[in-house]
Amino acid sequence: MNEYILFNTEINISGLLVGVYSFVNIIVARKICIIGEYYFSKKIWIEFLIFGLICILFSLFCDSIIVSTIVGITGFTYLWGIHEVIEQEERVNKGWYPKNPKRTKL
Repeated sequence: MNEYILFNTEINISGLLVGVYSFVNIIVARKICIIGEYYFSKKIWIEFLIFGLICILFSLFCDSIIVSTIVGITGFTYLWGIHEVIEQEERVNKGWYPKNPKRTKL
């Protein structure tokens, strides 16, 4: 399926595609952590948990190995994002990132 012929040798680009996806996914998830904490505080961890578990569950039932891998990576990235959102609040308190002036503490 993802095999190409290069210099009379078949190559499989599946690993390359998954690797590139993982790299981009981590960057996007990190930005979502920063933005999510800015607008919603660390309470957004619940959404990260739900989304991560849904992705992992979905990955168990995918027929395609590549789709299952990508969805599984996404799920575990967002589970790791729970930790990052909590740490992001600490980074904001240290002054490394700006606080949202419109958000009030409950």
